[in-house]
Amino acid sequence: MLIKTSYRDVPTKAEGKEGSIRIYLVEPNLPDYPEAKFPGCVVFSEIYQVTGPVERFASNIASEGYIVALPSSFHEFEGPEAIPYDTEGTDRGNKYKIEKTVAGYDEDATLSVDLLTSLPNCTGRIASTGMCLGGHLVSYLCAFDPRVLATFCYFATDVHSATLGKGKSDDTLIKIRNGDLTNKGEVTMVFGKQDTHVDRDGRSLIRDTLDKADVTFTFLEVQAQHAFIRDESSKGRWDAALTRSLFGMMMELFNRTVARDLGPRSSEKKKIEHVC
Repeated sequence: MLIKTSYRDVPTKAEGKEGSIRIYLVEPNLPDYPEAKFPGCVVFSEIYQVTGPVERFASNIASEGYIVALPSSFHEFEGPEAIPYDTEGTDRGNKYKIEKTVAGYDEDATLSVDLLTSLPNCTGRIASTGMCLGGHLVSYLCAFDPRVLATFCYFATDVHSATLGKGKSDDTLIKIRNGDLTNKGEVTMVFGKQDTHVDRDGRSLIRDTLDKADVTFTFLEVQAQHAFIRDESSKGRWDAALTRSLFGMMMELFNRTVARDLGPRSSEKKKIEHVC
């Protein structure tokens, strides 16, 4: 499916500070079907904003029949341009991620979903995904939005350590324990077993917290390092074959829960028969 790209500059006012966020859009391009409608997907990027690898990732989703929104996460600090994959850029991104307020992250997610649902060619059914910082943001923010029906997180750093946001005030696991994600959309989380950003204890904490809260989720631990889906400047960690396999799993989740209208999820728990 052919695609086209554009962007919207959307006003922001988190914490009483007025500004704007650039949200890039990548969407199917079917001129012969002017009334076609598509589900939406929010893609949160790494600490480097919307880079080439992130845009290519989003373009692959759009070509499957989704309108994809990519917010520029650090609009409070600089323009929407991609931050370089070098030492200075990494330091900038890591600095911004703990200077930006949780309210600012929350507003970005809401505005991205708002934009998608406002588009005349969007069905209003929304998925979300992201990597690294973005993996955290979709699990922390988008997954709690009732309009988001499915979330696929790649190596969601900081979810377990509460180091995101100004004052390191992230409360993801607290909200999950409180039941804020129970009976919401389906979640899949992917972690590399050699990822030094989320160690074994951290992965176990995330999985156990989701399980105890009765969240509908899939938890995958794969043989990979951090940033293994980044096809540029990955520092030797890119695994193309594994990335393709996981993309297929992601699209199965999105197509099953977002592209199709299954109606509301039943909260009734049926006992599973113990048979071979």
